[in-house]
Amino acid sequence: MDKQGNLTAGTSTGGMFKKRWGRIGDSPVIGAGTYADNNSCAVSCTGHGEYFIRHAVAFDVCARYKYLKESVEKAADYIIHMELNTNAGNGGLIAVDKLGNIAMPYNSGGMFRGFLYKEKGRPEIKKGCGIGKKIVVVGEK
Repeated sequence: MDKQGNLTAGTSTGGMFKKRWGRIGDSPVIGAGTYADNNSCAVSCTGHGEYFIRHAVAFDVCARYKYLKESVEKAADYIIHMELNTNAGNGGLIAVDKLGNIAMPYNSGGMFRGFLYKEKGRPEIKKGCGIGKKIVVVGEK
């Protein structure tokens, strides 16, 4: 989210180990691995792309937030833990809503993730990162 409140999502991938030649994952597919809408949220996904494509994961998180009025955390958790599962759709996502709330759920053994957060009008910047369930936050008082 920038100073004006515009949301963007960018997704990069290292690909899957032993992937099939010619395979296209979810990262370049808008709505599957990446999606942003200033009226809802921005989402970037990682994982087994075929399942993220079939479930339009990034778009669905934004749709649940926008149309069902779910929090970004609830919408993201539902998609990752209920729509996908560890047998079909191993992975996770990072989502930021239009209010600056952050969600980073995953259903795999771990997921490298992090954030920088600066509240408008305040000089402090919060930094958070983690691999497992716990996010370590620096700059929080």
